[in-house]
Amino acid sequence: QVQLVESGGGLVQAGGSLRLSCAASRSFSSINRMGWYRQAPGKQRDMVATVTSGGTTNYADSVKGRFTISRDNAKNTIYLQMNSLKPEDTAVYYCNARVVLSLYWGQGTQVTVSS
Repeated sequence: QVQLVESGGGLVQAGGSLRLSCAASRSFSSINRMGWYRQAPGKQRDMVATVTSGGTTNYADSVKGRFTISRDNAKNTIYLQMNSLKPEDTAVYYCNARVVLSLYWGQGTQVTVSS
């Protein structure tokens, strides 16, 4: 089992920045991959960014060059730095962890970008 606790969402104007955090209840050494997904109203949940245990990152095309995923191994925490935010980035952002074939999700944090 992995418990994930997200924080850092909020309301920001277009062009602004936010940083999301996700703290995991176990060491990253036992987690294959962590990442961020988002779901806007009426839409499916989509991948935003992921980072593997080896440090390989992957981004959705829509956020490349604007968002950065990083991790702090000592704190078992990943971050999503979001810059140049757009109204279309508005969504609930979920932290995700994959341990072998099991997936775990955080409770989600709302990000709202006003135009």
